[in-house]
Amino acid sequence: MATLIQLVDTLWTTILDVAPILLILVLFQVMVLRQKVPHLRRMILGFIYVVLGLDLFLVGLEMALFPLGQIMAGQLTDPAFMGVSEQGAIGANWRDYLWVYAFAAAVGFSTTIAEPALIAVSLKVKEVSGGAVKAWGLRVAVAVGVAVGVTLGALRIVTGWSLPLLIVIGYVIVIIQTLIAPRQIIPLAYDSGGVTTSTVTVPLVTALGLGLASNIPGRSPLIDGFGLIALASLFPMITVMGYAQVGDLLARRAARRKAREES
Repeated sequence: MATLIQLVDTLWTTILDVAPILLILVLFQVMVLRQKVPHLRRMILGFIYVVLGLDLFLVGLEMALFPLGQIMAGQLTDPAFMGVSEQGAIGANWRDYLWVYAFAAAVGFSTTIAEPALIAVSLKVKEVSGGAVKAWGLRVAVAVGVAVGVTLGALRIVTGWSLPLLIVIGYVIVIIQTLIAPRQIIPLAYDSGGVTTSTVTVPLVTALGLGLASNIPGRSPLIDGFGLIALASLFPMITVMGYAQVGDLLARRAARRKAREES
């Protein structure tokens, strides 16, 4: 019964959130373009599907993904699991949390590989590039970047490192790569960071950060629990440009080898 009430409440909230988008589209179609809305019945049906899908998804987040991330973070930082006493956990070394880093990397990689927005973008990139950019290659490069970012974010929570300093260092690397990476990959690399902050990745990564900050002694959920998304959206830019640079280097070596063989 409680779940049904939650579904109804979330449904009403979702309708209020999505309705302005539909209203703007219809107003522009009718008042600016001065044309009838094409396939009106199909659009209404699609709107109903979107609302119902978002309703179920949001309730699912609250019931499963958020609690799962926090529970796993709590279990991995439990003194009994770490093999230390309650007092020992207060002065635990960053090396005592190796399973936390492994879990953070696995969560970052797996959720990104399954990210619907990234799948859609990678297929479109493959199409417009004529197959020059492989869909799976792009997805793996982005997923590796997110895995690195989330792992570094977990390490930051454990050690108390400065988030602004890590962000500045990361963007310095991005700027340097921008100067030397192939021009055609740079806009895609920049967009790759935003693609990762979508429906699957954000809830689990956020829950992981809050769970770690809540269970590690001396950490504040408000101050230390957030920031993983910032790192998760930064490092894909680095790995995608790195992926393109490695591909460009291999292509040049293959071209030189072929030229030597022909000569």
